Amino acid sequence: MTRTFCSMVLAIGLAQPAFADLTLKQTTTGKGLGLGGQTTGTTFIKGNKMRNDVVLGDKTQTSIYDLDAQKMYIFDSKKKEADVWDMAAFAAEVGKSVDVSSTKASLKPNGQTKQIGGKSAAGYDLEVSMNAAMAGGKDMNMTVTMTGPTWIVKGAPGAADYARFYKSAVEKGWIFSDPRAAKAQPGQAKAMAEMYNQMAAIGGLPYETDMQIKMSGSGPMAGLLARMGNISMTSTVDSVETTALGDDLFAPPAGYKLSPKK
Repeated sequence: MTRTFCSMVLAIGLAQPAFADLTLKQTTTGKGLGLGGQTTGTTFIKGNKMRNDVVLGDKTQTSIYDLDAQKMYIFDSKKKEADVWDMAAFAAEVGKSVDVSSTKASLKPNGQTKQIGGKSAAGYDLEVSMNAAMAGGKDMNMTVTMTGPTWIVKGAPGAADYARFYKSAVEKGWIFSDPRAAKAQPGQAKAMAEMYNQMAAIGGLPYETDMQIKMSGSGPMAGLLARMGNISMTSTVDSVETTALGDDLFAPPAGYKLSPKK
């Protein structure tokens, strides 16, 4: 559970015009699902590939997203084994549990500005809602709602690559959390993906995001969701670099055992 939660809250990644590579370092704090605390991580983007490294105590949790190959790799620094997910098949499976036509999304300027990392960021209020079935159960319907302010630096180095990567990923039906967590809560995973899509459309980089994730339902679902509670997370950019990245960064290390997952 800790791995899936941290994987979910990290992925507000960023990316320079004209296909520059990106290295982003950020700090994320979050609480919910009985968890809380702070994580640090690094996001790398190179064309249609992205890598997230999250520091969890004495190990690093890594997720690699290869859009062209339609593969997601997940592994940590303590094992020489990587889980491999076929994201084309997985997207089709998750799509059966999520009513995409129910999606409501808006990202509106709130007229505020804020200095973050020496840059002037414009404030926007984000709201995304989507209907889904928990764990694929047709009688376990719920609504996932994400709300909160985000602070975007327009025209920042990395903005073009950020937009290009997430636009392509969302078009392919990708999600940005551990697929095992997405199977249990597909609506939350798809709502998160739509959040990135909305941010990318602005044409800048989100340097800070303060997000509240709420899940609601009726009947038996109401009591279950009440016990689970809501999730909150804040992610802040610490640094952005646009130096070239090697291709080997976007694949599991040589010698790792690859384990296909469904």
